[in-house]
Amino acid sequence: MEVEGQQLKKKKQLGEDSIHVSSSSKDYWRSRNRPRKFFDPYSVPAGWLYCPPYGDNIGLIIPSKVPLTESFNKNIPPGESYTPKEVIDKQRCLGREIGLVVDLTNTDRYYPESDWTTHGIRHVKIRCPGKDSVPDAESVDRFISEVVQFTSQESQASKYAVVHCTHGHNRTGYMIAHFLVRNQSVSVSEAIATFAQARPPGIYRQKYVEALYDFYFQSKPELFVCPQTPDWKRDSDQDNEVVAPFGNLARAGAVSDADFRGERIPFTEVQRMRNFCYQVLNLHVQARRNTQIPGSHPVSLDRDKLHLLSQQLYHVTWSAEVPRYMMLIDREGCYLVDPQFYFRKVPLRFPRKNIYQGRADIFHHCTLLDGELITETEPETQVKRTIYLIYDVIAINEFSVTERPFHHRLMLIEEEVIRPRNFERELLSTHVNPYYHYGLEPFEVRRKDLYLLSAASKLIKDIMPCLPHSADGLIFQAWNATYVPREHDGRLKWKYPGTNTVDFLFEVGVDGSTLLYLQEHDNKKLIEGCRVMFKDGTDDLSLYSGRIIECSWNSCEDAWIFVQIQTDKSNPDYISVYEEAKHNIEGNLTEDILLDEIDKVAGLPIYSDWANRHSGNFRNVWRRQ
Repeated sequence: MEVEGQQLKKKKQLGEDSIHVSSSSKDYWRSRNRPRKFFDPYSVPAGWLYCPPYGDNIGLIIPSKVPLTESFNKNIPPGESYTPKEVIDKQRCLGREIGLVVDLTNTDRYYPESDWTTHGIRHVKIRCPGKDSVPDAESVDRFISEVVQFTSQESQASKYAVVHCTHGHNRTGYMIAHFLVRNQSVSVSEAIATFAQARPPGIYRQKYVEALYDFYFQSKPELFVCPQTPDWKRDSDQDNEVVAPFGNLARAGAVSDADFRGERIPFTEVQRMRNFCYQVLNLHVQARRNTQIPGSHPVSLDRDKLHLLSQQLYHVTWSAEVPRYMMLIDREGCYLVDPQFYFRKVPLRFPRKNIYQGRADIFHHCTLLDGELITETEPETQVKRTIYLIYDVIAINEFSVTERPFHHRLMLIEEEVIRPRNFERELLSTHVNPYYHYGLEPFEVRRKDLYLLSAASKLIKDIMPCLPHSADGLIFQAWNATYVPREHDGRLKWKYPGTNTVDFLFEVGVDGSTLLYLQEHDNKKLIEGCRVMFKDGTDDLSLYSGRIIECSWNSCEDAWIFVQIQTDKSNPDYISVYEEAKHNIEGNLTEDILLDEIDKVAGLPIYSDWANRHSGNFRNVWRRQ
């Protein structure tokens, strides 16, 4: 157990789930201490050679084993190759034009994405470890979302989606079975049988089959027997992809205490909660196809946008590069909603104002908050604690409040969410045997502090340096702004020069060139002329290929500098984020210029009168004492 814990800790530190080590501690230490063999990046996956290349189509889905780029052919007998180009040609001969490839393998070494994209085929990477590691709910949700989105596009009419893991049976079958159950209203048994008929012998690992029945709360037939392991697989029972020795991997940063994950949620519940979020945000059908969290995002504040500060009344607070989460409070529980719009149940309690009359059995229902998770470090003890900071509210007990001005929503947070919770916590602290222990919750809940605009200088120079966590700039929130999904000028963000970062999709081309991609209209766009530098001394850039990497701009090198792998993101930033970052870098809105402008704006009659009228309320309500 100790060794397994060390392995898990090592994986988390590296930001990787693809490292495979022996389950036996004896084998593990033997493998670590013996001389390392040369790693051949073009070694053929075990069992791949005699595995049938693909199965019959299931509607518009074609199950397949992983195609290997031409560089693998040196290790493959003549006539046995199966390259992406051969897949395209073979399926075309069968009258099937490929429009999408979903890659479920846990490595990037089998082919470069450009093997598909140069032919106009979209490639989606969903990393699934394989063997007995059943794909998690987030991976399943994303797979279904991608396939549904693909099949619903008019431009992709009659085109097919190739789905593959290493051998195209267990992980591939598991995902396709989920798709059939949810989108064709068949039972789990029917879905498993449909896949087995199209791709014999079907799903042959017992754990995957049991997971399917358990997920949908269906009973596995007593006479059901998993197929025998195919002959081509018996001699090499390895589903995990081989990766380069992990000594070469780049460290993606220690996993923060704020990276909290709770219970998995059944898909039907996820859909219900997502639909509620769409409804209270009044998002149209097209906007619902976006797989990222549909919350409000700040607009970058540069020289060209400084005039906005004098056109609306703004509060100011600090910003930090921390995970952004919505929180949905339901009668059934409390759920964190991560940036990829996945839900995780967390054990938190939110009584309503009825608690003041002694009614401890009435809770919030369909209250949607917006906030962020931070990790504070106590300077003296170095003890870390995680806190959820609420900075906005979208709905209170089923009623949308997005059209109400921000200052009204801020008061609702305090009166409807924070105060009843604090009242009950303080009340229970006096009980010998309390019916609930707030101290056992996974993290604290507070409202984020806000300051008058005139306090910006004090915030930067006195308050932010003393925060028990890092801060990278300022957030400006308009006093009367409604809640608007996506970007709007009711929220502005200024970052210290040099801290502007962009999340790219990184790939290594066939010729060894480095390629950086962003999103444009939900499609990949190659950013021509961009150069990225890795300063960790790594020589094998394929380890980063297919990953989302955060980069900062270095004007001296005239290049983007690798910061870390973004393990919590599956898509790169939109090109608008890149353009704003470049604009901010070139515009160079320094701290001095910003504070000089704020001094001028804060002296305007509209601001000074507003500050005088609300300064008392501001101290007592807006800022946590």
